[in-house]
Formats: sequence, C-alpha cells, structure tokens
Amino acid sequence: MGSKGDRVVVVGAGIGGLTTAALLAHRGYQVLVLDQALVPGGCASTFKRRGFTFDVGATQVAGLEPGGIHHRIFSELEIEPPEATPCDPACAVLLPGETDPINVWRDPDQWRAERQRQFPGSEPFWQLLADLFRYSWAFQGRDPILPPRNIWDFWQLTKAVRPDTLLTLPHTFSTVGDALRGYRLADNLRLRTFLDLQLKLYSQVDAENTALLYAATALGVSQAPHGLFHLQGSMQVLSDRLVQALERDGGRLLMRHSVEQIHVEAGVVKAVTIRNQKTNDVWTEPADQVVANVTVQNLVPLLSEAIPLGYQQRVDKLPQASGAFVIYLGVEQSAIPDGCPPHLQFLYDYDGPIGENNSLFVSVSHPGDGRAPEGQATIVASSFTDPTLWWQCPDYESLKQQYTETAIARLGQFFHLTPERILHQESATPRTFAHYTGREQGIVGGIGQRVSTFGPFGFANRTPIQKLWLVGDSTHPGEGTAGVSYSALTVVRQIEANSEKGRS
Repeated sequence: MGSKGDRVVVVGAGIGGLTTAALLAHRGYQVLVLDQALVPGGCASTFKRRGFTFDVGATQVAGLEPGGIHHRIFSELEIEPPEATPCDPACAVLLPGETDPINVWRDPDQWRAERQRQFPGSEPFWQLLADLFRYSWAFQGRDPILPPRNIWDFWQLTKAVRPDTLLTLPHTFSTVGDALRGYRLADNLRLRTFLDLQLKLYSQVDAENTALLYAATALGVSQAPHGLFHLQGSMQVLSDRLVQALERDGGRLLMRHSVEQIHVEAGVVKAVTIRNQKTNDVWTEPADQVVANVTVQNLVPLLSEAIPLGYQQRVDKLPQASGAFVIYLGVEQSAIPDGCPPHLQFLYDYDGPIGENNSLFVSVSHPGDGRAPEGQATIVASSFTDPTLWWQCPDYESLKQQYTETAIARLGQFFHLTPERILHQESATPRTFAHYTGREQGIVGGIGQRVSTFGPFGFANRTPIQKLWLVGDSTHPGEGTAGVSYSALTVVRQIEANSEKGRS
C-alpha cells in the first residue's frame, strides 16, 4: 500500500498543501510541491505595492492558541508560530442605517452582554449554538475522519465520539434557519441579517441554508480561549514558516510549475505531468502518492478520462460557488477613524443581496504591523460576487470600474477617503483570482456548508482513485487556514496509515 520514503507530489502550495507537505517531509517522505503562482500561500498570500503589503484574500487566522490546529502543527514541525495578536472584537458589524456596531467580542461574557443588548430575547438560540460548539469542538479536537471511506477512517471517527457528541445528532439535518424558527426568531430581521452576514463570510451561504452544526463552530470560534488572530507582518508569514520547515526536512517547492494532468493506471495514481511556466518544458514525474490541494472542481479536469463518472456527476451538481470582488487601498493613517476595529462588516441595503457590492468585509492594518509605512495604513475590502458575471460580461473593465467606484463610495461613509488620502488603489475580481490562484472561475471559500455538503455528507480527503488525496477547502471541516490545516492533518494520517499497512 505504501511506505515511508514514498515519493509524494503535492499539487498546489496553498496553506493546505504546504501543511501536508511539511508534515510529510518531517515524517520521512520524499515531497515535491508544485504551484503555478509566483509566491506560495494561495488565497492566504500577499503582494506589495509602493511600500504597502496587502493580504490577497484571507486576513485573519484561527487556531494559533495553545491546542489550536496551527499551534499543534507548528509544535510538531518544531518551528516558532508567527507573531500574532488576538482580534478583539473579532468583527464589528454595521447594519443599514445604523451607527452603533454589533461587536463580536473575544471575551465570552462581553459577547453575551452584547448580543443580549443587540438581540433581546435571542439568548436561548445562542445558548444552543454555544452547547453545539462545545460538543463539536471537542469532537473535532479528537481528529475524526469525515466523511469516512474505509474501515480505518470509520475507526478513527468512532474513536472520536463521546457521549456529548451524540447530543449533536438530532441537529445533523438542521440549518440555522430551522433553529431560528424553533425559537420563534425567524422574523427578527436584525438578527437574521447579522447571521446572514457572518455566515456568508464563513460558510459561503446564508443562515437559511447553513448547516447548524457548522454555524455553531464558525460563530463560536471567535471567543476565548479560542479566537481570531491578526498576524504580524502579513498572512504570508504563515506559508513562509511552512516552506522553511518543508525545505529543512528535504522537501522541494517549485513555483511557476503547473500540473497539467494526474496519471492513473488501473485505478491507482502513477505520475503527474508538469509544465515549467518559465521555460515551457514539460515532463512526467512518477509519484507514489498525489495530494491535490485544489478545488474539487479543478480536480476533475486534472484526471481527464480517469475521473469516475459518479464523482464527476457529483461535482457537476454542486451549486455555483462564490467569487470575490476585492479592493485594496493604501491610505494615510488619517483616513482611519479613531478606535477603528481591525475587521468590519457593512451591509448597505436590507433589500439587496449579501454580495454584488451590497456588503463589504473590511480588514484594516494596525500601526506597526508591517503592512504599511509609518503614518499610513491598508484597507482591504471584499464583497461576494457571482463569478459567472465576470466571465460573461460584455465589458469587463467597465464592470470592474463600476464596482471599484461603488466600493470606494460606500467605504467613504465610514473612512475619511478624500482623494489626497488614497495613495494606492487596485481591485481584484474572480478573473484576477483565477489567474493568480488557478482556482476554477476564481471561486473562493470552498463548497458552501449546506447540510448536503457539510461534514459526513461532504467530499472526502480519500478520493475514488487509490493514493490520490484531496486537501483544502473543498473538504471537511471547510474554509480558512485552520480548516484546511485540519484537512491536511487528516490526509497525512491517512497516508501514514496506508504506509503502515503496506509494511505489515
């Protein structure tokens, strides 16, 4: 089945791929990582302009606290975790026509008081979420395999179950919308809108459609002893540390190298075809194991005719994933209001959809955090968008300009964005993300966490092709650097279990 020393090819140098690669190299495997981009990190990488450092997509990290997934992985790799500060509040949410934000505080008592003030009568609903989060978090911390695909996977899942895990079972098929109706809160427009905004950010879908068990974790992880963290320097330090560990342990990383095909014989991975984008040289690299840190939508064409029909049909039936429109601003510090939180969410119109520039998630640099020169700051604001809009529009540049002007106008309602205070601006669309990350249609955030695609019903790390593994935000437990790192740890454990079986 395999052995230590296996040649492992990792397709994609996002956080999921780099984490898998670094752990496997540390455990004695021969690892080669390939990525078509200029820099590692995928959607958690950065770029520099005129002295500013902009986080491309992801702007905050969970799992750096003791016992958190990043802390566990960095401890195993024997490298220092990146310097970071807790986000408190994790987010400040401004609803239409309101100037008093809903602050998602890190302190549980402070957050409880805030939500009781903002949403009177909703506390039983929040207590349900808190209970489900406690049970689910403990369960996830015991490293279950979801969804299981063989006896070993099922055994790992079984070992992670405790009596309190069973308390989550009645809610397996419930959405947040179901819970709101159960507590007679379905008509509470402010609460539902707040939940729609937050859950769209973490689950890609609104409260009506987000699986309740996923929502409990997504909404609960902001509070101590967990929390969301702002990295010193930029998001790039996360991938830089992983690359250092990978190369220290003998692994190789080749940027500007794209994998054009994964070769399969008799249902088993055998090799990959690689193109050097600088020289255009093409060759086939043998592989004992292949880890695909790509979207499940990208995996299908890589397998070509080798893709099992049922797997392809399942991918084809997935609802349209979201893209993102992002505006990056380098500004004078005077453009930032005093006491501005590091992360904000704005909704501009109750009647509009959450997306298409009607809502913005905004991240603001801190003085001295390495993202801007002294006396200056960065603002990164993103809005969900239908990616097909950007691929089918008759005038792409005009649409991009329209979105940019609307975003700046709306940001100007909170920030002091006079022309002389804006030192740099540029925008990214799904077409930009497709170009730089290689993700099909430039989609972000993985598969929406509906009941039908969450946890036991989602895509497994173990694909129908032997020795081909899927890692990243298409798999359990979902998006974010913490989510894809759990996914990476699962794949590493599965590969090791195969290797042990091969030696026995």
